Amino acid sequence: MGCGTSVAIENQGRPSEVAMKAAILIQRWYRRYVARLEMRRRYTWNIFQSIEYAGEQDQLQLSSFFSFMLDNFTQLNGNGPDLISHLLDSAVDPVVDEVRQSKYEQIVVPESYSGPRLSFPLSVTDTNVLLSAFKEQQTLHAKYVLQLLHETQKFLKQMPNVIYLSSSYAKEITICGDLHGRLDDLLLIFYKNGLPSAENPYIFNGDFVDRGKKSIEIIIILFAFLLLYPDHMHLNRGNHEDHIMNLRYGFTKEVMQKYKTHGREILQLLQDVFSLLPIATIIDNKVLIVHGGISDKTDLEFLASVERQKVKSALRLPKCSLDHSEVRTSSRSSSRKSGRVRLNSPCSAGRMSHKKKKCRLTKQNSSSSSSSSSSTSSVATPRRPPPSPRLPSPTEMLQVPFLDSIVSLALPEPPREELEWRQIVDVLWSDPKIQNGCSPNSFRGGGCYFGPDVTQNLLKKHGLCLLIRSHECKQEGYELCHNGQVITIFSASNYYEEGSNRGAYIKLGPELIPRFFQYQVSRSTRKLTLQQRVSVAESSALKALQEKLFTHRSELMAFFQQYDINNTGRISINEWAQVLDTVLRLDLPWRTLRPRLVRLASDGNVEYESCFENISAGQPLPQVTPNFAETLYRYRTDLEIIFNIIDKDHSGQISIEEFRQTWKLFSAHLGVDVDDQAIVDMARNIDFNKDGSIDFNEFLEAFRVVHKLDMKEQQQG
Repeated sequence: MGCGTSVAIENQGRPSEVAMKAAILIQRWYRRYVARLEMRRRYTWNIFQSIEYAGEQDQLQLSSFFSFMLDNFTQLNGNGPDLISHLLDSAVDPVVDEVRQSKYEQIVVPESYSGPRLSFPLSVTDTNVLLSAFKEQQTLHAKYVLQLLHETQKFLKQMPNVIYLSSSYAKEITICGDLHGRLDDLLLIFYKNGLPSAENPYIFNGDFVDRGKKSIEIIIILFAFLLLYPDHMHLNRGNHEDHIMNLRYGFTKEVMQKYKTHGREILQLLQDVFSLLPIATIIDNKVLIVHGGISDKTDLEFLASVERQKVKSALRLPKCSLDHSEVRTSSRSSSRKSGRVRLNSPCSAGRMSHKKKKCRLTKQNSSSSSSSSSSTSSVATPRRPPPSPRLPSPTEMLQVPFLDSIVSLALPEPPREELEWRQIVDVLWSDPKIQNGCSPNSFRGGGCYFGPDVTQNLLKKHGLCLLIRSHECKQEGYELCHNGQVITIFSASNYYEEGSNRGAYIKLGPELIPRFFQYQVSRSTRKLTLQQRVSVAESSALKALQEKLFTHRSELMAFFQQYDINNTGRISINEWAQVLDTVLRLDLPWRTLRPRLVRLASDGNVEYESCFENISAGQPLPQVTPNFAETLYRYRTDLEIIFNIIDKDHSGQISIEEFRQTWKLFSAHLGVDVDDQAIVDMARNIDFNKDGSIDFNEFLEAFRVVHKLDMKEQQQG
């Protein structure tokens, strides 16, 4: 009987052992599955972020072109100062407040207008009406927009640079990060957390505008609550509260499309309002809140004394600083040889030890460097771009302010205006890093990277315990670093792609212990699995990366062929990755991305031309050479900004002469060698109805990258 029992127990044990082995196998499979998913999620994020920061570097180059354009295009225009002059140079035809007020008071609101109406001073009813109207996709009349901005300007003039708050008067203070024109995120925050009030104070930490489609609605709501609750609603300036940034990232275009008649007046008034926004907020003398970050030169006492309204754009060095600067003769000659004159970075001096060495291609192609898409680099960056194209003069290049500098100015004592400007640039543009020290932020092209020691020194110096900043998209909406002394908060969910990231906000009570609240505005991703959400974001990121490859095809092919001595069409994976790293300078894991971008041959080498198999030109125009077409693809976004400025009535039409002259200026500024006849031929070719004007929308459509896989899906559908 004992034997029988023993056998029964043994038989019972076998299934459990099999089940255990099966469970272990399933667990191993699942862990590998999750690890692969996480890898895809991370490199997708890296692609989005690298391309975003590369775009910011492109913007710095474009801002210098605008300065160059100021000195040249007015002569071509013949009509005196235009929108770009007003946007870039506040000294051109200044408009006093009284004149602005009289202008908007004369605007008549027609009886047919069915949108929201405001009465000043504002009441809770007015803010509720605005929220309801914007939910219904209504637009506020230009008269009320101008009046709201005028009242906001008057209020902000009375505010200090640094706002000091106390948490003792409220249960908790809510701190929000970047919104970037995502009205749905703002409305969701108000739904979950309540509207601003005396019992529910808010701090919005900059970057209200750009990228999203509802930027003007967001600032109208925020400014309305600011006027309604001036002691309980607080707004910090971000790096996108800047009229030059707005030209590239959509806010200028949005305003001009929504307010065709009074758009210019709105933008000019916004230029002043943005420059008056406070720079920092301090809670209970313990928590510092700024948009970007700090540097080892940040001085809160000095920052509190700057004339912030003079810094209309952090992308441009104040003119008075240039007027007082003397360029050494030796610097002039060396700058002509190198093609660059750069400003000295406040955090770069004495930090050359942080420079990292990295292997680069030794073979160079002269044509490739002349068409580089980025004009900024850093003496402390391992991703050193080719030399910048020739610029008209050193003083013009001095208006590209960003802080990747070689000493070239004889400034033993920089003017105060320049010191003030540098302090503001650091606060608006800087990012934290893991390593100690402070170095130029070469990835963005502006501000600094500040390490844990820099954070600790500043907090200790001013008796603070925490730094809250925004400026960087985080997958979970927030992130802690520097031993918990720095918090990044980002409030725009789905920033890169639907489902790409959550938004978040912070609630801070008298005990100063932050509580994080996450959310995600979503109409479709809730129905998707995690794998499906990752796949959607990954597909979008890879498409953007393939477009980047396509717009640099000539450069890439030239470098590929230098390694492919026997013209086999194949090079090693290492060589392929090194070429991409050198040409694109995106700091991506190319070997990991290789299966998604290029095909392997049977011998294990890369068939490098397969990089371009799945992408092609939209509607190639005849009489346009491939090299010229590629240049136009690469600078398509910049050209769109420039032509939207030239097209003053936003009819979508510009004259052939304006097209030709502007492209000549643009190509000369970038050092891109384009035959004048090629420009004329292309302009005439785009003029389909031969009326002497160019339909720029068709121009943009012609120079658009098309993904062949998308075309196949559309044909099958």
